[in-house]
Amino acid sequence: MNNAEREIVLDTETTGLEAAEHSIIEVGCLEIIDRRISGRSYHQYINPGRSIDDGAIAVHGITNEQLRDKPRFDEITDELLAFIGDAKLVIHNADFDMGFLAVEFERCGRAADWPPPGEVIDSLLLARKKHPGQRNSLDALCKRYEVDNSGRELHGALLDAELLAEVYLLLTGGQNKLLLSSGVDESNPGRSVAEVLAALGKQPRVQAASAAEREAHAAYLQRLREAAGDCLWTDELG
Repeated sequence: MNNAEREIVLDTETTGLEAAEHSIIEVGCLEIIDRRISGRSYHQYINPGRSIDDGAIAVHGITNEQLRDKPRFDEITDELLAFIGDAKLVIHNADFDMGFLAVEFERCGRAADWPPPGEVIDSLLLARKKHPGQRNSLDALCKRYEVDNSGRELHGALLDAELLAEVYLLLTGGQNKLLLSSGVDESNPGRSVAEVLAALGKQPRVQAASAAEREAHAAYLQRLREAAGDCLWTDELG
């Protein structure tokens, strides 16, 4: 995986809204390699050592009872940092999650370990720039980009990271094209399909339209001419 671009989509859930007073109770991370979701993830529930606000429970549905046997934050720092490595971080409303994580690392005496060295990309800022004046919550972006979030009745760190990964790739241009596993040098992204086939010693397959398809096409062009008063393509029909 040399020279591969690695990004980690990250989300957290917390006991409340203020980082100075509250704690992280869930971390979810999903890996993207060269703009493809790799399937690797990191997910952990965390015992915050304090009660969860009722308002927060209404958002994510996680209760104090569910977290009693979960590790404390200082017990998961090494594995979290190991999973992130030097990858870029993709976070929706990054100030919120990054702020909470900074406080948590400081509380356990590891302030120097956060943030990790990679760039932080705030998908909320990207969305606001691309869609000014519109709603840019994760749910709104899922609807806009037709990402299925029907299972998101409540917030969840890993679920939200999975949804955000799909939204982020669409927001920034989609996943990378599929690479041909031909053994041919693929370092030149500007080659046409014809050039690739020629390098493989193959010819493109030509599929001629049937008589029925040609008739349907001619009828469609005639409807265009009648609707618009002209259609240049009908002059080519014989």
